[in-house]
Amino acid sequence: MTVRTTRQGAVRGRALPDGVTSFLGIPYAAPPFGDLRFRAPAPPEPWTGVRDATAYGPTPPHAPYAPPFDALIPDDVAEGEECLNLNIWTPDPERGAGLPVMVWLHGGAFTNGAGSVSAYDGGAFARDGVVCVTLNYRLGADGFLRLPGRPDNRGLLDQIAALRWIQENIDAFGGDPERVTVFGESAGAMSIGVLLTDPAARGLFRRAILQSGACHHFLRPASAELVTARLAAQLGIDPTPEAFAAVPLPELLPAQAELRGELNARPDPALWGEAALNMMPFEPVAPGLALPGPDCGIDLLIGSNREEYRLFLVPTGRLDLVPAATLDALTAAYGLDPAEALPVYAAARPGATPGELLDAVATDWFYRMPAVRLAEAVPGSYLYEFSWRSPRFDGALGACHALELPFVFDRLQDPAYAPLLGADPPQALADALHGAWVSFAKTGDPGWQSYEPATRTAMDFTMPGPAQVSDPRAHERRLWDDMR
Repeated sequence: MTVRTTRQGAVRGRALPDGVTSFLGIPYAAPPFGDLRFRAPAPPEPWTGVRDATAYGPTPPHAPYAPPFDALIPDDVAEGEECLNLNIWTPDPERGAGLPVMVWLHGGAFTNGAGSVSAYDGGAFARDGVVCVTLNYRLGADGFLRLPGRPDNRGLLDQIAALRWIQENIDAFGGDPERVTVFGESAGAMSIGVLLTDPAARGLFRRAILQSGACHHFLRPASAELVTARLAAQLGIDPTPEAFAAVPLPELLPAQAELRGELNARPDPALWGEAALNMMPFEPVAPGLALPGPDCGIDLLIGSNREEYRLFLVPTGRLDLVPAATLDALTAAYGLDPAEALPVYAAARPGATPGELLDAVATDWFYRMPAVRLAEAVPGSYLYEFSWRSPRFDGALGACHALELPFVFDRLQDPAYAPLLGADPPQALADALHGAWVSFAKTGDPGWQSYEPATRTAMDFTMPGPAQVSDPRAHERRLWDDMR
Protein backbone atom coordinates (compact mmCIF):
# COMPACT_ATOMS: atom_id res chain seq x y z
CA MET A 1 0.00 0.00 0.00
CA THR A 2 1.52 3.33 -1.02
CA VAL A 3 -0.93 5.80 0.57
CA ARG A 4 0.01 7.41 3.89
CA THR A 5 -1.77 10.16 5.80
CA THR A 6 -0.06 13.35 6.99
CA ARG A 7 -1.61 16.14 9.03
CA GLN A 8 -2.25 18.05 5.79
CA GLY A 9 -3.76 15.13 3.89
CA ALA A 10 -3.09 11.76 2.28
CA VAL A 11 -0.21 11.13 -0.15
CA ARG A 12 0.37 8.34 -2.63
CA GLY A 13 3.94 7.14 -3.15
CA ARG A 14 5.66 4.66 -5.43
CA ALA A 15 6.98 1.19 -4.63
CA LEU A 16 10.64 0.73 -5.63
CA PRO A 17 13.09 -2.21 -5.60
CA ASP A 18 14.61 -3.52 -2.35
CA GLY A 19 11.33 -3.05 -0.46
CA VAL A 20 11.62 0.75 -0.62
CA THR A 21 8.76 3.21 -1.12
CA SER A 22 9.28 6.85 -2.10
CA PHE A 23 7.03 9.86 -1.49
CA LEU A 24 8.19 12.91 -3.42
CA GLY A 25 7.38 16.62 -3.51
CA ILE A 26 5.36 16.83 -0.27
CA PRO A 27 4.93 20.48 0.80
CA TYR A 28 6.10 21.24 4.35
CA ALA A 29 5.41 24.99 4.10
CA ALA A 30 3.34 27.39 2.04
CA PRO A 31 4.77 28.86 -1.19
CA PRO A 32 7.10 31.72 -0.14
CA PHE A 33 5.80 34.26 -2.64
CA GLY A 34 3.35 37.16 -2.71
CA ASP A 35 2.66 38.36 0.84
CA LEU A 36 4.97 35.61 2.18
CA ARG A 37 8.02 36.75 0.20
CA PHE A 38 11.04 37.32 2.46
CA ARG A 39 9.06 36.21 5.53
CA ALA A 40 9.24 33.25 7.87
CA PRO A 41 7.74 30.09 6.39
CA ALA A 42 4.01 29.59 6.89
CA PRO A 43 2.27 26.21 7.35
CA PRO A 44 1.20 24.40 4.18
CA GLU A 45 -2.46 24.38 3.20
CA PRO A 46 -4.24 21.05 3.78
CA TRP A 47 -5.75 19.19 0.84
CA THR A 48 -8.62 16.80 0.30
CA GLY A 49 -8.40 13.43 -1.43
CA VAL A 50 -5.09 11.69 -2.10
CA ARG A 51 -2.22 13.82 -3.35
CA ASP A 52 0.11 12.24 -5.89
CA ALA A 53 3.66 12.07 -4.50
CA THR A 54 5.40 10.14 -7.27
CA ALA A 55 7.35 13.04 -8.83
CA TYR A 56 9.68 15.68 -7.45
CA GLY A 57 8.23 19.13 -6.84
CA PRO A 58 9.55 22.55 -7.86
CA THR A 59 12.83 23.92 -6.51
CA PRO A 60 13.39 27.32 -4.89
CA PRO A 61 14.43 29.84 -7.54
CA HIS A 62 18.15 29.80 -8.29
CA ALA A 63 20.42 30.13 -11.28
CA PRO A 64 22.46 27.15 -12.50
CA TYR A 65 26.07 26.80 -11.44
CA ALA A 66 28.52 28.80 -13.52
CA PRO A 67 30.98 26.88 -15.71
CA PRO A 68 32.94 24.72 -15.06
CA PHE A 69 31.00 23.77 -11.92
CA ASP A 70 27.77 23.24 -13.82
CA ALA A 71 29.34 20.09 -15.29
CA LEU A 72 30.81 18.87 -11.99
CA ILE A 73 28.25 19.42 -9.22
CA PRO A 74 24.74 17.96 -9.41
CA ASP A 75 21.92 20.50 -9.31
CA ASP A 76 18.28 20.76 -10.34
CA VAL A 77 16.15 23.74 -11.34
CA ALA A 78 12.38 23.25 -11.65
CA GLU A 79 9.99 26.20 -11.74
CA GLY A 80 6.91 26.43 -9.55
CA GLU A 81 5.75 28.22 -6.43
CA GLU A 82 5.23 25.16 -4.19
CA CYS A 83 8.99 24.83 -3.79
CA LEU A 84 9.27 24.26 -0.03
CA ASN A 85 8.80 20.53 -0.29
CA LEU A 86 10.49 17.35 0.86
CA ASN A 87 11.03 13.77 -0.30
CA ILE A 88 10.88 10.54 1.71
CA TRP A 89 12.33 7.08 1.09
CA THR A 90 11.23 4.44 3.54
CA PRO A 91 11.30 0.69 4.01
CA ASP A 92 7.85 -0.82 3.57
CA PRO A 93 5.77 1.68 5.63
CA GLU A 94 3.21 -1.01 6.43
CA ARG A 95 5.76 -3.12 8.29
CA GLY A 96 8.30 -0.53 9.43
CA ALA A 97 7.85 1.42 12.66
CA GLY A 98 10.20 3.25 14.97
CA LEU A 99 12.97 3.41 12.37
CA PRO A 100 15.82 5.93 12.53
CA VAL A 101 15.39 8.97 10.31
CA MET A 102 18.09 10.80 8.34
CA VAL A 103 17.33 14.31 7.03
CA TRP A 104 19.60 15.65 4.27
CA LEU A 105 20.46 19.35 3.90
CA HIS A 106 22.11 19.90 0.53
CA GLY A 107 25.08 22.12 -0.21
CA GLY A 108 25.59 24.76 -2.89
CA ALA A 109 27.08 27.84 -1.19
CA PHE A 110 23.57 28.90 -0.10
CA THR A 111 22.80 29.78 -3.74
CA ASN A 112 22.48 26.40 -5.47
CA GLY A 113 21.28 22.86 -4.92
CA ALA A 114 18.01 21.03 -4.37
CA GLY A 115 16.73 18.02 -2.51
CA SER A 116 15.43 16.61 -5.79
CA VAL A 117 18.84 15.94 -7.36
CA SER A 118 19.13 12.27 -8.35
CA ALA A 119 22.52 12.21 -6.65
CA TYR A 120 20.67 12.56 -3.31
CA ASP A 121 18.27 9.69 -3.90
CA GLY A 122 17.73 8.17 -0.45
CA GLY A 123 16.93 4.65 -1.62
CA ALA A 124 20.16 3.12 -0.32
CA PHE A 125 19.46 4.43 3.18
CA ALA A 126 15.93 3.03 3.12
CA ARG A 127 17.27 -0.28 1.80
CA ASP A 128 19.43 -0.38 4.92
CA GLY A 129 16.62 0.30 7.38
CA VAL A 130 16.63 4.09 7.62
CA VAL A 131 13.87 6.53 6.64
CA CYS A 132 15.66 9.16 4.50
CA VAL A 133 14.31 12.66 3.88
CA THR A 134 15.70 15.32 1.52
CA LEU A 135 14.33 18.85 1.31
CA ASN A 136 14.48 22.23 -0.36
CA TYR A 137 15.09 25.52 1.41
CA ARG A 138 15.20 29.07 0.11
CA LEU A 139 18.49 30.18 -1.43
CA GLY A 140 20.30 33.38 -2.33
CA ALA A 141 18.52 36.66 -1.64
CA ASP A 142 15.22 34.99 -0.80
CA GLY A 143 16.85 32.77 1.80
CA PHE A 144 19.76 34.73 3.22
CA LEU A 145 19.87 38.41 2.18
CA ARG A 146 19.63 40.69 5.22
CA LEU A 147 16.61 42.95 4.79
CA PRO A 148 15.15 45.59 7.12
CA GLY A 149 11.95 44.49 8.82
CA ARG A 150 12.28 40.86 7.67
CA PRO A 151 13.69 37.88 9.58
CA ASP A 152 17.28 36.90 8.94
CA ASN A 153 18.19 33.39 7.79
CA ARG A 154 14.92 32.54 6.13
CA GLY A 155 16.55 29.50 4.53
CA LEU A 156 17.38 28.18 8.01
CA LEU A 157 13.83 28.92 9.15
CA ASP A 158 12.69 26.72 6.24
CA GLN A 159 14.93 23.91 7.48
CA ILE A 160 13.47 24.24 10.97
CA ALA A 161 9.93 24.19 9.54
CA ALA A 162 10.77 20.99 7.65
CA LEU A 163 12.18 19.40 10.81
CA ARG A 164 8.98 20.31 12.66
CA TRP A 165 6.93 18.75 9.86
CA ILE A 166 9.02 15.61 10.23
CA GLN A 167 8.41 15.54 13.98
CA GLU A 168 4.67 15.69 13.35
CA ASN A 169 4.41 13.30 10.41
CA ILE A 170 7.33 10.91 10.03
CA ASP A 171 5.74 8.17 12.12
CA ALA A 172 3.24 7.71 9.26
CA PHE A 173 6.21 6.63 7.12
CA GLY A 174 7.72 4.25 9.66
CA GLY A 175 10.12 6.75 11.23
CA ASP A 176 10.73 7.55 14.87
CA PRO A 177 10.65 11.33 15.55
CA GLU A 178 12.90 10.72 18.57
CA ARG A 179 15.65 9.22 16.36
CA VAL A 180 16.27 11.98 13.81
CA THR A 181 19.77 12.57 12.41
CA VAL A 182 20.36 15.67 10.29
CA PHE A 183 23.21 15.38 7.82
CA GLY A 184 24.52 17.85 5.32
CA GLU A 185 27.48 18.86 3.19
CA SER A 186 29.08 22.26 2.62
CA ALA A 187 26.29 24.86 3.03
CA GLY A 188 24.10 22.08 4.44
CA ALA A 189 26.70 21.29 7.11
CA MET A 190 27.22 25.01 7.79
CA SER A 191 23.46 25.26 8.30
CA ILE A 192 23.61 22.47 10.86
CA GLY A 193 26.44 24.35 12.57
CA VAL A 194 23.99 27.20 13.22
CA LEU A 195 21.07 24.92 14.12
CA LEU A 196 23.15 23.27 16.85
CA THR A 197 22.87 26.42 18.97
CA ASP A 198 19.53 27.78 17.72
CA PRO A 199 16.85 27.49 20.44
CA ALA A 200 14.19 27.12 17.73
CA ALA A 201 15.82 23.87 16.57
CA ARG A 202 16.17 22.33 20.02
CA GLY A 203 14.53 18.93 20.27
CA LEU A 204 14.09 18.56 16.50
CA PHE A 205 17.05 16.18 16.00
CA ARG A 206 19.12 13.86 18.14
CA ARG A 207 22.23 13.40 16.01
CA ALA A 208 24.06 15.37 13.33
CA ILE A 209 26.60 14.63 10.61
CA LEU A 210 28.50 17.65 9.27
CA GLN A 211 30.42 17.06 6.02
CA SER A 212 32.82 19.81 4.93
CA GLY A 213 31.27 22.55 7.03
CA ALA A 214 30.76 23.41 10.70
CA CYS A 215 30.14 26.50 12.82
CA HIS A 216 32.61 29.06 11.44
CA HIS A 217 30.82 30.18 8.27
CA PHE A 218 28.50 33.12 8.83
CA LEU A 219 28.35 36.86 8.28
CA ARG A 220 28.05 39.36 11.07
CA PRO A 221 25.23 41.87 10.53
CA ALA A 222 27.55 44.65 9.32
CA SER A 223 29.04 42.42 6.61
CA ALA A 224 25.60 41.15 5.60
CA GLU A 225 24.42 44.74 5.20
CA LEU A 226 27.36 45.48 2.91
CA VAL A 227 26.26 42.59 0.69
CA THR A 228 22.69 43.89 0.64
CA ALA A 229 23.90 47.33 -0.35
CA ARG A 230 26.09 45.93 -3.16
CA LEU A 231 23.25 43.87 -4.63
CA ALA A 232 20.83 46.79 -4.41
CA ALA A 233 23.33 49.08 -6.15
CA GLN A 234 23.88 46.50 -8.85
CA LEU A 235 20.12 46.35 -9.49
CA GLY A 236 19.67 50.13 -9.16
CA ILE A 237 17.13 49.85 -6.34
CA ASP A 238 16.79 50.82 -2.69
CA PRO A 239 17.91 48.10 -0.24
CA THR A 240 14.38 47.31 0.97
CA PRO A 241 12.32 44.11 0.84
CA GLU A 242 9.68 45.84 -1.26
CA ALA A 243 12.24 46.93 -3.84
CA PHE A 244 13.83 43.48 -4.06
CA ALA A 245 10.40 41.84 -4.33
CA ALA A 246 9.60 44.07 -7.31
CA VAL A 247 12.63 42.81 -9.26
CA PRO A 248 11.54 40.01 -11.63
CA LEU A 249 13.28 36.71 -10.92
CA PRO A 250 14.81 36.61 -14.44
CA GLU A 251 16.69 39.75 -13.40
CA LEU A 252 17.35 38.96 -9.73
CA LEU A 253 18.87 35.50 -10.23
CA PRO A 254 21.55 36.56 -12.75
CA ALA A 255 22.32 39.57 -10.56
CA GLN A 256 23.02 37.23 -7.64
CA ALA A 257 25.41 35.21 -9.80
CA GLU A 258 27.12 38.40 -10.96
CA LEU A 259 27.44 39.51 -7.34
CA ARG A 260 29.39 36.38 -6.47
CA GLY A 261 31.53 36.84 -9.55
CA GLU A 262 32.35 40.39 -8.46
CA LEU A 263 33.22 39.14 -4.96
CA ASN A 264 35.59 36.53 -6.37
CA ALA A 265 37.22 39.02 -8.73
CA ARG A 266 37.61 41.78 -6.13
CA PRO A 267 37.54 40.38 -2.57
CA ASP A 268 38.05 43.72 -0.86
CA PRO A 269 37.02 43.65 2.85
CA ALA A 270 36.01 47.31 2.58
CA LEU A 271 33.34 46.28 0.09
CA TRP A 272 32.33 42.89 1.48
CA GLY A 273 33.40 42.60 5.10
CA GLU A 274 33.88 38.97 6.16
CA ALA A 275 32.51 37.71 2.86
CA ALA A 276 35.84 38.72 1.31
CA LEU A 277 37.41 35.69 3.03
CA ASN A 278 34.46 33.30 2.96
CA MET A 279 33.89 34.11 -0.74
CA MET A 280 30.16 33.58 -0.28
CA PRO A 281 27.90 36.66 -0.33
CA PHE A 282 24.94 34.70 1.02
CA GLU A 283 25.49 33.01 4.37
CA PRO A 284 23.68 32.76 7.70
CA VAL A 285 23.72 36.04 9.62
CA ALA A 286 24.98 35.73 13.21
CA PRO A 287 26.49 38.10 15.79
CA GLY A 288 29.58 35.89 16.22
CA LEU A 289 30.93 32.38 16.45
CA ALA A 290 28.69 30.09 18.51
CA LEU A 291 29.96 26.61 19.34
CA PRO A 292 27.70 24.18 21.19
CA GLY A 293 28.77 23.23 24.69
CA PRO A 294 29.57 19.77 26.04
CA ASP A 295 25.99 19.43 27.27
CA CYS A 296 24.36 20.16 23.90
CA GLY A 297 22.74 16.72 23.90
CA ILE A 298 23.48 16.05 20.20
CA ASP A 299 25.67 13.18 18.99
CA LEU A 300 28.08 14.56 16.40
CA LEU A 301 29.97 13.09 13.44
CA ILE A 302 32.13 15.75 11.75
CA GLY A 303 34.72 15.77 9.00
CA SER A 304 36.17 17.06 5.78
CA ASN A 305 38.01 15.96 2.64
CA ARG A 306 41.80 15.99 2.42
CA GLU A 307 42.05 18.37 -0.56
CA GLU A 308 38.75 20.27 -0.50
CA TYR A 309 39.94 23.43 -2.17
CA ARG A 310 41.16 21.67 -5.29
CA LEU A 311 37.57 21.70 -6.56
CA PHE A 312 37.91 25.47 -6.89
CA LEU A 313 41.49 25.48 -8.22
CA VAL A 314 41.81 22.55 -10.62
CA PRO A 315 38.78 22.70 -12.98
CA THR A 316 39.27 26.46 -13.36
CA GLY A 317 42.95 26.05 -14.22
CA ARG A 318 44.00 28.23 -11.28
CA LEU A 319 46.07 25.54 -9.52
CA ASP A 320 49.08 26.13 -11.77
CA LEU A 321 48.65 29.89 -11.95
CA VAL A 322 48.89 30.86 -8.27
CA PRO A 323 52.01 33.02 -7.75
CA ALA A 324 54.02 32.83 -4.53
CA ALA A 325 52.98 36.39 -3.66
CA THR A 326 49.29 35.43 -3.77
CA LEU A 327 49.95 32.38 -1.62
CA ASP A 328 51.69 34.58 0.96
CA ALA A 329 48.89 37.16 0.90
CA LEU A 330 46.09 34.64 1.31
CA THR A 331 47.93 32.76 4.05
CA ALA A 332 48.28 36.04 5.95
CA ALA A 333 44.62 36.90 5.33
CA TYR A 334 43.66 33.58 6.93
CA GLY A 335 45.57 34.63 10.03
CA LEU A 336 48.84 32.74 9.68
CA ASP A 337 52.38 34.09 9.36
CA PRO A 338 53.49 32.89 5.90
CA ALA A 339 57.16 32.75 6.96
CA GLU A 340 56.27 30.40 9.81
CA ALA A 341 53.39 28.41 8.33
CA LEU A 342 54.31 27.74 4.72
CA PRO A 343 57.55 25.87 5.47
CA VAL A 344 55.51 23.53 7.70
CA TYR A 345 53.06 22.80 4.89
CA ALA A 346 55.87 22.49 2.34
CA ALA A 347 57.81 20.00 4.48
CA ALA A 348 54.96 17.50 4.17
CA ARG A 349 54.59 18.15 0.42
CA PRO A 350 58.05 18.11 -1.21
CA GLY A 351 58.06 19.96 -4.50
CA ALA A 352 54.59 21.41 -4.01
CA THR A 353 53.68 24.41 -6.16
CA PRO A 354 52.19 27.59 -4.65
CA GLY A 355 48.76 26.42 -5.86
CA GLU A 356 49.12 23.06 -4.13
CA LEU A 357 50.17 24.77 -0.91
CA LEU A 358 47.23 27.15 -1.21
CA ASP A 359 44.93 24.14 -1.44
CA ALA A 360 46.36 22.78 1.82
CA VAL A 361 46.12 26.09 3.70
CA ALA A 362 42.66 27.01 2.39
CA THR A 363 41.31 23.51 3.02
CA ASP A 364 42.38 23.80 6.65
CA TRP A 365 40.90 27.28 7.08
CA PHE A 366 37.59 26.59 5.36
CA TYR A 367 36.90 23.01 6.39
CA ARG A 368 39.32 21.00 8.56
CA MET A 369 39.88 23.40 11.45
CA PRO A 370 36.17 24.24 11.89
CA ALA A 371 35.54 20.48 12.11
CA VAL A 372 38.29 20.07 14.70
CA ARG A 373 37.02 23.00 16.77
CA LEU A 374 33.52 21.57 16.85
CA ALA A 375 34.83 18.14 17.87
CA GLU A 376 36.85 19.78 20.62
CA ALA A 377 33.77 21.66 21.86
CA VAL A 378 31.58 18.56 22.22
CA PRO A 379 33.36 15.63 23.91
CA GLY A 380 32.47 12.25 22.50
CA SER A 381 32.16 13.54 18.94
CA TYR A 382 33.48 11.49 16.04
CA LEU A 383 35.89 12.93 13.47
CA TYR A 384 36.64 11.67 9.96
CA GLU A 385 38.64 12.62 6.89
CA PHE A 386 37.96 11.49 3.33
CA SER A 387 41.23 11.14 1.43
CA TRP A 388 40.50 8.89 -1.57
CA ARG A 389 41.72 10.78 -4.64
CA SER A 390 39.72 11.09 -7.84
CA PRO A 391 41.55 10.21 -11.08
CA ARG A 392 39.85 13.10 -12.89
CA PHE A 393 41.93 15.95 -14.38
CA ASP A 394 44.89 13.56 -14.58
CA GLY A 395 44.65 12.97 -10.85
CA ALA A 396 45.01 16.64 -9.93
CA LEU A 397 41.42 16.89 -8.62
CA GLY A 398 42.42 14.76 -5.65
CA ALA A 399 40.23 14.34 -2.58
CA CYS A 400 38.30 17.49 -3.43
CA HIS A 401 35.19 19.14 -2.08
CA ALA A 402 31.98 17.10 -2.61
CA LEU A 403 33.85 13.94 -3.65
CA GLU A 404 32.54 11.97 -0.67
CA LEU A 405 28.87 12.45 -1.66
CA PRO A 406 28.47 9.47 -4.05
CA PHE A 407 30.05 7.25 -1.39
CA VAL A 408 27.76 8.54 1.37
CA PHE A 409 24.64 7.94 -0.74
CA ASP A 410 26.05 4.69 -2.21
CA ARG A 411 25.38 5.97 -5.73
CA LEU A 412 28.68 5.47 -7.50
CA GLN A 413 26.89 4.62 -10.76
CA ASP A 414 24.74 7.76 -10.87
CA PRO A 415 25.76 9.64 -14.05
CA ALA A 416 25.52 12.91 -12.12
CA TYR A 417 28.66 11.95 -10.21
CA ALA A 418 30.75 10.69 -13.14
CA PRO A 419 32.51 14.04 -13.81
CA LEU A 420 33.89 13.98 -10.26
CA LEU A 421 34.50 10.26 -9.82
CA GLY A 422 36.00 9.11 -13.09
CA ALA A 423 36.02 5.40 -13.97
CA ASP A 424 35.76 2.49 -11.53
CA PRO A 425 35.36 4.20 -8.15
CA PRO A 426 35.82 1.67 -5.30
CA GLN A 427 32.52 0.18 -4.13
CA ALA A 428 34.24 -1.09 -0.99
CA LEU A 429 34.79 2.50 0.08
CA ALA A 430 31.12 3.32 -0.49
CA ASP A 431 30.18 0.29 1.59
CA ALA A 432 32.38 1.58 4.41
CA LEU A 433 31.36 5.24 4.33
CA HIS A 434 27.65 4.68 3.74
CA GLY A 435 27.71 1.92 6.36
CA ALA A 436 29.29 4.23 8.94
CA TRP A 437 26.59 6.87 8.35
CA VAL A 438 23.85 4.24 8.75
CA SER A 439 25.45 2.87 11.92
CA PHE A 440 25.71 6.36 13.41
CA ALA A 441 22.04 7.09 12.65
CA LYS A 442 20.99 3.82 14.24
CA THR A 443 23.27 3.71 17.29
CA GLY A 444 25.22 6.95 17.63
CA ASP A 445 28.46 5.05 16.93
CA PRO A 446 29.97 5.07 13.40
CA GLY A 447 32.48 2.34 14.26
CA TRP A 448 35.64 4.04 15.53
CA GLN A 449 36.95 5.80 18.63
CA SER A 450 35.58 9.21 19.47
CA TYR A 451 37.72 12.33 19.24
CA GLU A 452 39.41 13.11 22.55
CA PRO A 453 42.11 15.73 23.26
CA ALA A 454 44.68 13.13 24.30
CA THR A 455 44.47 11.00 21.15
CA ARG A 456 42.61 13.12 18.54
CA THR A 457 41.46 9.96 16.79
CA ALA A 458 39.91 10.28 13.34
CA MET A 459 38.83 7.77 10.68
CA ASP A 460 40.59 8.18 7.36
CA PHE A 461 38.33 6.96 4.54
CA THR A 462 40.64 5.92 1.74
CA MET A 463 41.81 2.83 -0.11
CA PRO A 464 42.84 0.04 0.27
CA GLY A 465 40.64 0.55 3.31
CA PRO A 466 39.59 2.99 6.05
CA ALA A 467 41.95 3.27 9.00
CA GLN A 468 41.97 5.04 12.35
CA VAL A 469 44.65 7.70 12.65
CA SER A 470 45.82 9.70 15.66
CA ASP A 471 46.11 13.48 15.31
CA PRO A 472 46.60 13.63 11.53
CA ARG A 473 49.00 16.38 10.36
CA ALA A 474 49.50 17.58 13.92
CA HIS A 475 52.18 20.14 13.01
CA GLU A 476 49.81 21.86 10.62
CA ARG A 477 46.92 21.69 13.09
CA ARG A 478 49.00 23.45 15.76
CA LEU A 479 49.60 26.39 13.45
CA TRP A 480 45.92 27.30 13.82
CA ASP A 481 45.85 27.44 17.61
CA ASP A 482 44.22 30.75 18.56
CA MET A 483 43.78 31.49 14.83
CA ARG A 484 40.86 29.38 13.67
